[in-house]
Amino acid sequence: MSNEMMSEIKRDHIMNLLADGKRQDGRGITDVRKIQVETNCIESADGSARVKLGRTEVIAGVKIIPGTPFGDTPNIGVLTTGAELIPMAHPTFESGPPGEDAIELARVVDRGIRESGMVDVEKLCIVPGEEVWMCFVDIYALDYDGNLFDAANLAAVCALKSATIPGEQYGKGENTPLPITCTPISVTEVKVGNTLIVDPDYDEEQISSARLTVTTDDVGNFRAMQKGGCGSITLDELSLCLDRAVEIGAEIRKIIG
Repeated sequence: MSNEMMSEIKRDHIMNLLADGKRQDGRGITDVRKIQVETNCIESADGSARVKLGRTEVIAGVKIIPGTPFGDTPNIGVLTTGAELIPMAHPTFESGPPGEDAIELARVVDRGIRESGMVDVEKLCIVPGEEVWMCFVDIYALDYDGNLFDAANLAAVCALKSATIPGEQYGKGENTPLPITCTPISVTEVKVGNTLIVDPDYDEEQISSARLTVTTDDVGNFRAMQKGGCGSITLDELSLCLDRAVEIGAEIRKIIG
C-alpha cells in the first residue's frame, strides 16, 4: 500500500476521532502531554534543562560571559537565543546552517522570554557603558514528535531559571543566580478542520491548516504571539486560544515549579 494511501487513512482516523472530541493518543482536545524536566544536565553550561513533552525532547544550555554592550543600550546586558534542529531528531531535519523552521523557533522562544522581561537585563551591567554580562541560550531538538515551540520554550525557561552568573570564573565577584522576574510559558494550538487542539503531536501538525502560539507571564498577561500555517483563525477562535493559554500556562507553571 502506498504511503499516500496510508496517510489518507491516518488523516481520516484522526479527523473522525476529533469529531468525537478524542485524539489518537487518548488525550482530550485541551490536554497537554506528560511533561518531564531535568535541570543542570550539562556540566559545562551555566544553566541547562532537558525537557520531554510526550515523545518530543529538547535540551537547552545557557552560557554567560562578560562582553561589550550594544551602543544603544550601554547599561543593559545581552540576551540571545538560537535553535538547531539536528538530523537525529527527525528524518525531515537536515544538517547545515539553521533553516527557516529553526530560525522561527528561536525567534518565538526569544520573543516570549524577552517581551516578558523574564531576565532583568539591567542587572547584567558590570561597568556602565563598558562591560555587561552576555547570556546565550542554545536550544537543540533531540527527538521530534510535534510541538517543538512549547518544548523549546520550557527547556529555555527552565535552563535560565537554573542559571548562575559565573562571577568568580571571570574575576567579577561572587557567583550569583541569573536575575529572573517571571516564568513565561507558551501554549501552542493547531487547527484541524474546524477544531483547535492543544499541544499537537507530529501527525496532528501535518494535517493542520493553522498554528497559534501564545506566551503568557505569571499573572496571565499576553507577552508574545506567533501564527503559522496558511489557514485562518477567526476572532472567536483567537479568543478561545488566548483563554486556554492563560489557563494551561498556569497549570504548566505548577508542574515545572
